[in-house]
This record gives sequence, C-alpha cells and structure tokens, in this order.
Amino acid sequence: MLLLDHDGLTIRMHLQAGLNVVAEHNVFWNYADTFAPSAGFDSNKTWLEGYILPGLSFTKDLGGMAAYGKVSAVASGTLGIDAYATGNTGRVTLEEGYLGLRSGEKSDPSFDVSVGPREFKAGTGMLLANGGSSGFDRGALKLGPRKAWEMASIGRFGFGDFTGTAFYLDANEQNESDSHTRIVGGDVRYDGENNTFAGLTFGHVLKSDSPYPKAASGGIGVPTLVANGRDGLNFVNFYGRAIPFGDSFENFFVAGDFAYQWNEDIDMRAWGGRIQVGYTFAEYSWAPTIAYSYQTFSGDDPSTSRLERFDPLYYEGSPSSWSTGSKSSMVFINSNVNAHQLSLRVTPTERDTLTLRYAYISANELRSPIQFGQGTHLEIINGVPNPVAGVSAKHLSDDIFLEYNRVLNPNTYLTAGFSVSFPGPGSDSVVNSNAPVWTGGFVNVVVNF
Repeated sequence: MLLLDHDGLTIRMHLQAGLNVVAEHNVFWNYADTFAPSAGFDSNKTWLEGYILPGLSFTKDLGGMAAYGKVSAVASGTLGIDAYATGNTGRVTLEEGYLGLRSGEKSDPSFDVSVGPREFKAGTGMLLANGGSSGFDRGALKLGPRKAWEMASIGRFGFGDFTGTAFYLDANEQNESDSHTRIVGGDVRYDGENNTFAGLTFGHVLKSDSPYPKAASGGIGVPTLVANGRDGLNFVNFYGRAIPFGDSFENFFVAGDFAYQWNEDIDMRAWGGRIQVGYTFAEYSWAPTIAYSYQTFSGDDPSTSRLERFDPLYYEGSPSSWSTGSKSSMVFINSNVNAHQLSLRVTPTERDTLTLRYAYISANELRSPIQFGQGTHLEIINGVPNPVAGVSAKHLSDDIFLEYNRVLNPNTYLTAGFSVSFPGPGSDSVVNSNAPVWTGGFVNVVVNF
C-alpha cells in the first residue's frame, strides 16, 4: 500500500492477518494416557488462533544506490487450549526492523547489505529458514506468523547468475527456551533458467546453550544430554534443482540436498539429505503435478561412542518444504527419521488448488532418541525390564493429508485441510499397545496487503 512516492523516497504500509480454527482427535496418538495419566491431558482439542502483522517500509534513491528498511510487529494469540496444552494467551513482538543499502537495479556486479531483524532463508530451507518461533505463550501455533531472525546481518554480492551471501544470525526463540544460538556462515548460488539452481551453504555455530541427546550404550538405558552440544557445530549443505532432459522434457525436474555436520569438541559426525523428482502434466486439464521425495536424517548409533544425531537447526517446516509428514511433523523433528513422501497437486481453476500428500515415516536408528528422549519407556529384554529411548521397530507412521487452497481475491486466501496419521509398529512399541489413529483438520483465512 503506497503512502508516499516523492523525490526518490517511497514509503509503503504493509498488513498481513490470519485467522485459523483447528480440531484434533487423539492428538499425539493419545500417548498422554500412558506417560502422564494423572496430568489430565485432553487428547481431543479445538482452538481458534489468529495474528495481525502491520509494517512500514521505505526506499530512498541515492543515485546508483538505494537505502531501504522495514519495521513490523506481530500481535498473535490463541483462544482455547492447543495441541501442546497451552492457550488463552498471546504476545506482541517485533518482527522485522532492519536497514539496508543496495546497488541499483541494473548494476552488475551488485551488492545488498542489511542489519537488523528480518527474514532469511539459505538454499531450500533445509537448515536455515524459520528464524522466529510461535505457539506456547506467543499463541498462533499452527499459523506460525513469526519468520524473522531476532538479529540478522546479511551481505549479498551478485555477478551475472551467481550470488554470494555472508550472514550472521540469532534466532527469535521463546524466552523460556532461548538457546542463545549464534550462527555465522555463507552461501554461494547459481540460478539458471526455468527455476533451476545449484548452491552450497556453509556455517559455524559461534555460541549455543542447546544440548544434544545421546543414546545409551547398546540403546538400553536413559539417554544422556550433552550440555551445550550445538556450541561449535560446523555444517555444509549442497543443494540444487535441474531439468535433466531440457526442453524435450521440460516439465520433469530433479532436485537434491545433502548436509554434513561435525563438531570436534564432542566427537560428532552427522548427515542428512533429500532427493526429489516430479512431473507436471501441463497438457491435461487441471495440470496435475506428481512428485516423490525421500528424505533421511541420521540418528545416534547406540553401538558407537561417537554422536551421530543430525541437528535440524531452523528448518522450514511447512508440508510443501521440509516437514516430515503432516501430523507426525508435530512429533518428529528432522533427526533420526526417514520419509518416503508422495504428492499429487491439481488446479481445477486458476483460483483453486487441491493437494494430496502421503508420507511413510520410519526411524533411522532403533533405541535412539527421536527428539530429545521423550517417550523413554520400559522394554522387557531377556526377561528384565530396561529403560529404552526411541523405538524398537522402524516403521513410525503413515500420514495422509488433503489440502485445499482458494484465492478469494488478490489479497485474501482460504486454506482448508484434513489429515490422518496411522501409527506404525515403531510408535506402537513406545506404549506397548496399538496406539489410536490421530485425525485433525483446520480452516484458515489469510489477508496480505
């Protein structure tokens, strides 16, 4: 929304808002009845959440260069009790507040430097994307309106189809769970035609209080926590997308990601990656697009003294990006899990999109923490009860998710979804019984000016 355009100075107002109603049945496969029967946790949830995100931005032409900046804030809340037993709360927090300087639009080479809270994503969002956290005392768990890093210093330098980026990041985490993680690194990227690209992101964690869980020897026993395990982490992430057969088969794409992590201070080596293939049948009505992906993230091997658990850092967790399943993504972070995922998207009209997703999710390592050791339970081994973390069977769940999107007008979007998660033998092994099927749905409206 243009407020002023005079003498090289442009000022715009921005406004985004969302409202979402959510219902869940047998949330978390009703694990609470086994692990916390006296807590009174209700596994059937219905809640309403919303947010409003106003902002102002400016651009000032400096003759061959431009100064720019933006300030915005999020007011969010939840009415009712959400899936994490938190609700009837909300917060107002700063979202973006940065200043920057960039070269002119036609400059080559070009530069763009900025400092302050803002959004930033490296590569495909495998490791660095979601710099802000929502839910809990901030409300709006599912909508997740916060994306900006609490502090970001970013310098981009471009030449032709190549871009180099240097960054310093500090995540906007909840006060009570702030890990004080500080990350420095860089990204080198090539962008070709038809949304093809290739790149490398590398980084180092300067400081962090975040602990790492480590499996007990042989997987028998309670996992231990490595204090400040993330501190000193190094990582590299290769990513790319290609149309391997060129114009003769232009609707077929292949994409891949691979990440490797190491930390000499705690003898850590971990890895993760994804391969995707997809095809759009553009010549048919509704232009169906079918895609398959396999993603895998290492878990800590209980038979070694080394730590092999993959750290997902701040990945982009939407169903179309890096979430592992739909319902299951609320339980499994991208560590010690694998997923075969299949999607089918159709567009009946220019305004309507239907997407059906299926995910087969399994554990990478048995008797090793999936998250941080939640769900540690007793197993009878050689007639003796022993505490065991993780699962004793690899198949964790099957998730099915149907999503409908409608563009109501150029600024208003409606999304509705229904998902089902069928627990596999691995999830059943945690409670030593057949866990119930977890279902849920939502309807939301988002406006964006």
